[in-house]
Amino acid sequence: MSAAYWIRRNPLLWLGAALVAVALLLGSVLRVPETEQALVLRFNRPSFIVNAYDPDAAYGETGAGLGFKIPFLDRVVWVHKRVLNLDLPRQSLLSADQHWFEVDVFARYRIVNPVRMYATAGDEAKVAEALKPKLAAALRDQFRRRPFDLILSPERGVVMSNVKAILARSAAQYGAQIVDVRIKRADLPQGAPLDSAFERMRDARQQMALAIVNDGNRQVRDIRDNAAAAAAEIYSASFGRDPAFYDFYRAMQSYQVTFGTSDNQPRGSTTILLSPDNDYLRQFMGRKQGQ
Repeated sequence: MSAAYWIRRNPLLWLGAALVAVALLLGSVLRVPETEQALVLRFNRPSFIVNAYDPDAAYGETGAGLGFKIPFLDRVVWVHKRVLNLDLPRQSLLSADQHWFEVDVFARYRIVNPVRMYATAGDEAKVAEALKPKLAAALRDQFRRRPFDLILSPERGVVMSNVKAILARSAAQYGAQIVDVRIKRADLPQGAPLDSAFERMRDARQQMALAIVNDGNRQVRDIRDNAAAAAAEIYSASFGRDPAFYDFYRAMQSYQVTFGTSDNQPRGSTTILLSPDNDYLRQFMGRKQGQ
């Protein structure tokens, strides 16, 4: 009997067989996008990865596309290749000088080793849950080592770098790579702690302003002292070079002050009676011949 005869005699049987064949064919094909890694498990053991993460691979050359597995024997665990976010609930942290902070922190990571991830966590969601307490512990450890003022300074960048390094060691156990750790917001608790912090900051700024004013006054005194010393040196040099001119110049300065002709004394406000041959007025008499 020919195959055509059996098909005519049992059309439903052959139709069912054809459907099973198509289902097996479709079940053996994997369509893997660029943003996903396909970890294929055979008897629940990692067998191979389609489109594994490679930092040096160019887009379009990463191995994405079609892959094949054995139906009913292989199971696929899908793992993201893109960067994932880990948001940590608001944490209350204590500084080295016993001041409380309320901090919102997030981390960014990606899965770079799906086999290790599956062996240690099972799936991506469990990786995130495992990293959250480790991130919180690293924050507490770093904040309690540093005082309040230093945490508010640019030194905070060093703190976050240390937190990232600590978290990276833990993430490597789950096949994850930490890309970044950032503080979204850092606040002081409302009430007495916040008021006390503002008061300390105000006192610190006032002390800084006072130090700047004192330093400015010191510089002014130094400039005046240096100017007076330079003037005295110039006067001394001029006296040694021309004693008569120096005597005339000093007398003019004295007359200006005594007779009220300076800018801060109005003219005619002072009356002085002196003898014409008074030695104080000798510069008004002019120089004698030969002097």
